[in-house]
Amino acid sequence: MKQNGYGPISGSAIFDGIIGQKKIIMAANTRITTVAKGIFRAAKDTDSAVFIELARSECDLKGGYTGLTPKDFAEKINKAAKDAQFDAWALHADHITIKKGDPTELEQTRQLIDAQVAAGYTSFAIDASHLFNFEGKNVREELEQNIQVTTGLAHYIKSRMNGKDFGLEVEVGEIGRKDGEGLILTTPGEAVEFISALHGNGVYPHVLAIANGSTHGHIYDDAGNIVEQLSIDISQTKAVAKALRDNNLPVGIAQHGITGTPRELINQHFPKGDIIKGNVGTFWQDVVFNTLKVYEPALYNDIQAWTLEKYRDANPGKKDRQIIDGNCKFAIKEFFRELYAVDEDTEQAIQAMAYAESLVFFRAFSSYGSASLVRNAIMKNNTK
Repeated sequence: MKQNGYGPISGSAIFDGIIGQKKIIMAANTRITTVAKGIFRAAKDTDSAVFIELARSECDLKGGYTGLTPKDFAEKINKAAKDAQFDAWALHADHITIKKGDPTELEQTRQLIDAQVAAGYTSFAIDASHLFNFEGKNVREELEQNIQVTTGLAHYIKSRMNGKDFGLEVEVGEIGRKDGEGLILTTPGEAVEFISALHGNGVYPHVLAIANGSTHGHIYDDAGNIVEQLSIDISQTKAVAKALRDNNLPVGIAQHGITGTPRELINQHFPKGDIIKGNVGTFWQDVVFNTLKVYEPALYNDIQAWTLEKYRDANPGKKDRQIIDGNCKFAIKEFFRELYAVDEDTEQAIQAMAYAESLVFFRAFSSYGSASLVRNAIMKNNTK
């Protein structure tokens, strides 16, 4: 792997390297990339493979809400990996979301994929879960548009990668979607129908994101306080994974919405090996902002004031702290220059916090040693 320096490896190489292992690979969503070096240092010290990712909403051709284009993001993450001298990582396009599925949106999506491929991305997550047909007479009809859009974009990625291996994630249940009775969970039948249909279309994803009770970001009590996320349905997740195995469909589960989930619960109760990819996003944003409270209070206060002024009217009845917490991510682009020009002491503190928290995540995910497994699998494959 070292012959290519410390650039990203294929997401498929990471997934292939941990087949049969009770391990989860962390996918760190680094909206403010200052945390990346700390994450990579921890990955190196624990021999843990890792994905670094941003979603379409965060990083697109116009910079998303982080101010980063795919090219910008790739350059910053590549530099962090080189500085940390870490090689077992993949650059992942999280949530390439399609909400309408019309020709205009699909063409814009292909343009985004072109930019991601050109920037050196090595893994992709197609999210057409919004295209669920509630009027479908059966599971296949409900999922048909998702199947067709996912198939088309997967083949497009393959053509643009021009023979290079890549990781592929797909999504069957919209994360956090609710009805009158609460969160809607993916059924084993939906997962089997979805993956079977993709296989029939020549698309073989490595991981499947499902709706299993998680939500993106934080959850709150009636007073607006952040509370632990305890809603992930472990038994449903195991049932989905078992159904996939029983139908000879070799695909792991991607667990989204981990921020707020107690790590002792992850360590002791997550079905590792069924879940093979764990997304951690808002948590890393919190690391930055919590550090700014102490190291750069003027900047932090400016971000708070901007967020409240812009989003208070759109959030009637919510406490200030909930409005700030739920919308401060949109300040990242507004304060881009300031966030990437913090004092050296601030930057070191952010990276140190990211390092320490990564150690805990890697332990909770049982990912220690996964980097060597990946390297060995690549070497074995190269000697065939």
